[in-house]
Amino acid sequence: MEKENNLKITSSPHFHSGETTAKIMWSVVICLIPASAWGIYNFGLQALLVLLVSIGSAMLTEFIITTLLKKKHTLLDGSAFLTGLLIGCNMPPAIPGFIPVIASVFAIAVVKHTFGGLGRNWMNPALAGRVFAMFCWTKEMTTWSPSAVTPDAFTGATPLAVGAGEFLKSGTYLDLFLGTIPGCIGEVSALLLLAGAIYLFFKRIITWEIPVSYIGVFLILTWIFGGSSADGGLFRGDILFHLLSGGLILGAFYMATDMVTSPLSGKGMLIFGAGCGLLTFLIRIYGGFPEGVSLAIILMNIFVPLINRLIKPVKFGYVKEKKQ
Repeated sequence: MEKENNLKITSSPHFHSGETTAKIMWSVVICLIPASAWGIYNFGLQALLVLLVSIGSAMLTEFIITTLLKKKHTLLDGSAFLTGLLIGCNMPPAIPGFIPVIASVFAIAVVKHTFGGLGRNWMNPALAGRVFAMFCWTKEMTTWSPSAVTPDAFTGATPLAVGAGEFLKSGTYLDLFLGTIPGCIGEVSALLLLAGAIYLFFKRIITWEIPVSYIGVFLILTWIFGGSSADGGLFRGDILFHLLSGGLILGAFYMATDMVTSPLSGKGMLIFGAGCGLLTFLIRIYGGFPEGVSLAIILMNIFVPLINRLIKPVKFGYVKEKKQ
């Protein structure tokens, strides 16, 4: 009598971490809630309305498209919710409501589903929606509301728009760190964004390569070349000001690390992050926009397939032969 063969052969992966797309997406959402809540507290109910409109438009667009294409509904996986939340976080608090609506529709319908849906888009949908809105409605996207916490301190523009020297006449680095300044809804509080990022590292949803290389390259270049002639030229850039201002922390930890649009290998991630840092520096210091995070990440998204082709992950079990 032949023994029953209980050996089952299946394709990899043979072990599963237990993480799912939904768990990852909702974990990122949870990490953004404190910074978003601070944006509502800092700017008032107008900020809440922008966030709700952005999220609602993204989820409605997701539902309509999956229905029309007769695909399984994916609202519960959190990807559309996260896209809408990120778009809202990247909007000025007093922006007209139709702009975040159009940005969210563009992000989901064009950037995400035109290329086949989640996992097939070549650039971050939320960033694409923000950049689309920036080029279409530049005036509205660069009109800022004062902080409700310190309404008399900063009333004109964001710290990046006025520059370090002018801002520090009436503000402090603590204002930048806590987020009592004008800016986009979800980007102003460096403290709460970093707290959420720590949780993402703890859960191993993101790794250190992209944020460290991104911020590191940007700060080194800013320190060397970012100083004004009045400060003495080279090696005079105010790195703390540029670190805490604008969307650098939000972009480096929450958008550049997007699993779909970032490289597969550790070395590839370092190159990707360094490229983002270089482009952000060039746009922010020498370009026509005070901020360059969104454009920098999207431009580097274009090079991800090339990076993946040139720098492939080591095959499991592969041992490099030693040269004799």
